[in-house]
Amino acid sequence: MSGGYYMGIPRERIPWAPTVRQEVCSGCQSCVETCPNDVLAFDEQKSHAIVVKPLVCVVLCDKCAQFCPEDAIIFPDRIEFRKQLLQLARDSRQTPSPA
Repeated sequence: MSGGYYMGIPRERIPWAPTVRQEVCSGCQSCVETCPNDVLAFDEQKSHAIVVKPLVCVVLCDKCAQFCPEDAIIFPDRIEFRKQLLQLARDSRQTPSPA
C-alpha cells in the first residue's frame, strides 16, 4: 500500500512492521494465517515466515506476534515508536504537502 497516510504522515515514512527472527521461527505459519493484510508469507525453501509487504502492516498492530508460539515475531519498542511517531507528525505539519 503505497501512498497511504497515518496521522498525516506518509506510510512509507513510518517504521512499523514485523521482523521475523528466522533462527527462532518454527515454520508453524500462525503469523501468516493470522494477518489479514498478507504482510507475512511462508518461504518454503527456508521453512520460515518472511515479511513481504511491510507497508501494509497496520500501524501499532502486532496481532501476528501474539499468535507466534516461538516469539519469533518482533516489532519496534512501542514507547520509543510512539515518540518517533509524534516527531514524524510534528515534522509533517511543518512540511508542505506535495501538490
